[in-house]
Amino acid sequence: MAKRPMKKAETNVYKEKLLALRARLRGDVTTMADAALKDSSDAALSIHMADAGTDNFEQEFTLGLLANDGERLEKIEMALQRIEEKTFGCCVECEAVIPKTRLNAIPYTKHCVKCAD
Repeated sequence: MAKRPMKKAETNVYKEKLLALRARLRGDVTTMADAALKDSSDAALSIHMADAGTDNFEQEFTLGLLANDGERLEKIEMALQRIEEKTFGCCVECEAVIPKTRLNAIPYTKHCVKCAD
């Protein structure tokens, strides 16, 4: 795999973006997990079946969001690892340099546009 496809100053910019995104997602995950746990304890208090159904839907929706955020956190961790390994910005499939426009949109991506298809 190609080593150091971009300069250290450039990777530092992406590292900061990834760290900020990770911090935000961790906060969101914690908040959503707390809400899901609170909602499940409140669901027992619901008397009407429609209320219970709505509570269950909201809890399942929140759990789905948590799963998506968990996957995104894993991708962010892998991107931070690629920065440390000096392989960040290279496609893991074809080893081509990933365009900065793609990295700006999805800083944790590990594929170029062609390989992502």
